[in-house]
Amino acid sequence: MTLPTRQIGPFTVSAIGLGCMNLSHAYGARPSEADATALLNRALDLGVTLLDTAALYGLGANERLVGSAVMHRRTEFTLASKCVLDVIDGKRVLDGRPESIRRTLDGALERLGTDHIDLYYLHRLDKEVPVEESVGELKRAVEAGKIGAIGLSEMGAATIRRAHAVHPVAAVQSEYSPMVRNPEVAALDTCRELGIGFVAFSPVARGMLARGVRDDSYEPGDIRLSMPRFMGENLRHNLELVARFDALAMDAGMTPAQLALGWVLARGDHVVPIPGTRSIAHLEENVGAATVSVPADLVKAVDEVLDGKIRGARYVAAMQAQIDTEILPGEELAA
Repeated sequence: MTLPTRQIGPFTVSAIGLGCMNLSHAYGARPSEADATALLNRALDLGVTLLDTAALYGLGANERLVGSAVMHRRTEFTLASKCVLDVIDGKRVLDGRPESIRRTLDGALERLGTDHIDLYYLHRLDKEVPVEESVGELKRAVEAGKIGAIGLSEMGAATIRRAHAVHPVAAVQSEYSPMVRNPEVAALDTCRELGIGFVAFSPVARGMLARGVRDDSYEPGDIRLSMPRFMGENLRHNLELVARFDALAMDAGMTPAQLALGWVLARGDHVVPIPGTRSIAHLEENVGAATVSVPADLVKAVDEVLDGKIRGARYVAAMQAQIDTEILPGEELAA
């Protein structure tokens, strides 16, 4: 199949990509390797041409999965992965030093079973290392042929400009959905101005806008157990808003996930959402959003329901400290 395409730096990719994280990481029990492999191959069959992974996901397991599952179809997709966040001796580390980036990249190439990653992101900003030093190491990796282009994840406008001055940035990746609007402060417009693609992760709000969250009885190990807006009274309030969002989707003849993805796609031609899923049925539903048009009045209706009304911090304080993206006016932060 062929899907509508968008441009991310030098890459022409499907308008909807696939975030591979939850096949190995963050949402409780993992699917079997056979099921995960089947899903990745089904994504390619459906015309998805952007696969996104990272060294952190599953302590390297996600890169190994992508390597074993689809690397025999290497010409069919743009491969993205990430460094700086890594696992060393079983511990999560945030390390943007050039020597650490080299180590993570070499490990990624081995796990993926390739000698070249198309798009390689700084997963987070290491505030102890000037971003120019970290990007400088990625520039050397481009020159060495190990990577094709440079990306940044969860970074604000000032950092994007500093990085772009060292080497052209192809993509900025941040959480963006009708529920999470931080990129609208400055990053989204900065990317448009500089000709940088914007990749939206968690575009269906970690399942909340895809009928995937109805209470806070998550599996052990689910990342949402530590996210204030997904727990307790905050969640109950937010689900009341989501019910109104779901009704908008039904009235428009689409699923909630498709409305969320269509809303993201409507934010600009430089925006590419990368929803993740463990379900082939949900994958097919998500991909269907690539041809869904969300008119301006429906975008406005979604904004009236959700914009500025979500309760609860996005992250706990320790995780928020690793985020460089701008804070929204009045945004609730964990103590």
